[in-house]
Amino acid sequence: MLYLALCLAVFVAAYLLNIFYITVLYHRGLTHGAVKLRPFTRFLAVHTGSWVTGLDPKGWSCMHRLHHLHSDTPEDPHSPSHNGLIELMLVQLRSYNRILVRLIKGSAAETALVKDLDFPVSWLNRRGLWSLPYALHLSITVAIGVFGHAWLLGAAYYFGMLSHPIQGWMVNALAHRFGYRSFDTSDDSRNNTFVALLVFGEGYQNNHHHAPRSANFAAKAGELDLGYLLCRVAEKVGLIEIVPTPAPLAEPVADAP
Repeated sequence: MLYLALCLAVFVAAYLLNIFYITVLYHRGLTHGAVKLRPFTRFLAVHTGSWVTGLDPKGWSCMHRLHHLHSDTPEDPHSPSHNGLIELMLVQLRSYNRILVRLIKGSAAETALVKDLDFPVSWLNRRGLWSLPYALHLSITVAIGVFGHAWLLGAAYYFGMLSHPIQGWMVNALAHRFGYRSFDTSDDSRNNTFVALLVFGEGYQNNHHHAPRSANFAAKAGELDLGYLLCRVAEKVGLIEIVPTPAPLAEPVADAP
């Protein structure tokens, strides 16, 4: 029982680290400017993000901005409206790789979209070494299994650290197909409470697409954005600063619960 508790603790810790990088540093920080990263935190995001998450911070930000620019249209890099729910898992990974390659090659469209991010694509990706972070996490997993005789513990670490494909799929697929709409946005975004709880507020896609520069993806009583709570903790310890945003003015739509 103690061993299982340790495995769960390792998974949760690794999952939280991955969530912190993606939803706080990448998404609310670099992509939307809803939180301001302190110099040390920005350094972490830019120089260690690819190693921790396996995703390049500039490439991820570019893909997400394209998503907002073309949400649920054929140009959206990951919309369930134009791809099957299951195949979207592969579609989002292929889209990320394609956008990253275009950034590295200096494509005018992608470069212009992230011109405010004054750092290059990580040297790992510029040199075609994108697989190194995955190899690193796999090596740590194998080391835990072989030398610690704890394969379940190693698996807990691995799947917690590299949980982003599942996180991304739940947000991109489920929260753009199932749920309620509080605001009349021009896309198919939904608020999906189940996804929001698992992916720290990211499931409130309709709220987020209505007010993308708000650090809090919850918009009314009964909605809990754990990612925003994570932002509050990070602000308390001096890692970030939450940027104040005005309250949304749009009227809720009819199917809001």
